[in-house]
Amino acid sequence: MRILVVNDDGIKAPGIERLARFAKDHGEVHVVAPMEQCSGMSARITIFDKIEVKKVDYPVPDVDAYCISGTPADCVKVAMEYLKIKPDLILSGINKGFNAGVEISYSGTVGAAMEGLMKGIPAMAFSVDWPENYSTVDAFLPDILKELMALPISKGEIWNVNFPSCDASECKGILRDRVPAPEELYPDGYRCVETKGASSFIVPHTAPITRSFEGSDLDALLRGYISIGKLKNVILNHLI
Repeated sequence: MRILVVNDDGIKAPGIERLARFAKDHGEVHVVAPMEQCSGMSARITIFDKIEVKKVDYPVPDVDAYCISGTPADCVKVAMEYLKIKPDLILSGINKGFNAGVEISYSGTVGAAMEGLMKGIPAMAFSVDWPENYSTVDAFLPDILKELMALPISKGEIWNVNFPSCDASECKGILRDRVPAPEELYPDGYRCVETKGASSFIVPHTAPITRSFEGSDLDALLRGYISIGKLKNVILNHLI
């Protein structure tokens, strides 16, 4: 099996290195990631600017790795169209911070997975709460990968997996079939700063919600569980 590993946190992020190491247990692994942090870019692609592509040395043995100046979705496009990597599976992440609730819509991690789906490639997105503690990831991800790779899923859907940031001994387990909560983990909050001739707005770090809807991804995560669910590509799901 040929596996393409991408992310939105950049080529040097610890999450993508971890994901590449776990992916090696399942086949030939290629890494293509942005040069810089690209969170919040959703499915954005580069249209008017050039995309720089560099081959890089990677800390995971026997893994070809490239960084690009584009977006997470560009990573999938460049990998398949320019680097001629034809993956059987795309793994995106492990993102720094949950991709759950309505904030999924902004996620570059999910955007890259959806780009793969639009090219007919099965995809999974992985995230861990911030600040990151990979203890639960290390304990559960190997078995989760095996499980999800063996399960059927619609050609219009991806798997979305979120891990709580806690020691594995504190994780309460896995809740499956989670649906996105119809709310944000971090509610919007803008602070206005008046300057000469203009107003500037700063997005401060707001306090996260503490409860969510039963059966949702945020409900699972806020209660200390791993959340596994499916996300639909509305266009593809309509056509299939």
